[in-house]
This record gives sequence, structure tokens and C-alpha cells, in this order.
Amino acid sequence: MNLIEGLQKEMNRCRELLKEYDAIPQGKFGAIMIRDEIEKAEKAIATGDTVAMMQSLEELKGCN
Repeated sequence: MNLIEGLQKEMNRCRELLKEYDAIPQGKFGAIMIRDEIEKAEKAIATGDTVAMMQSLEELKGCN
């Protein structure tokens, strides 16, 4: 698995997690943080910024 594939896998995992955060009233702040990390990852992929992709991958792995 290459960096982009790994990043996309984590983005998809976090999108599923986001559904859980959105379902509970106390999850609003967490949902905002996850959305922000997903947006950063999308931007990193779009610009081809390898360093930002690696940072995003680690940040997304920390979402739980």
C-alpha cells in the first residue's frame, strides 16, 4: 500500500467515524476536528504535498 492509498483508507475510516460523532449531541466538537483533518488530507493529495500527506496520515490514525 502506498502513501495515497493509506491516506485514502484512513480518510474513509474517519468518514465512517464522523457519522458516529454526528449522531450524538456531545460529538459536535469531535466532528469538526475530524472534518478539518479530512480536508487537510484532501488538500495535501490535491497539491501533491508528500510531507503534508504523511502528517495527515498520522493525524487521521489518531482519530477515534
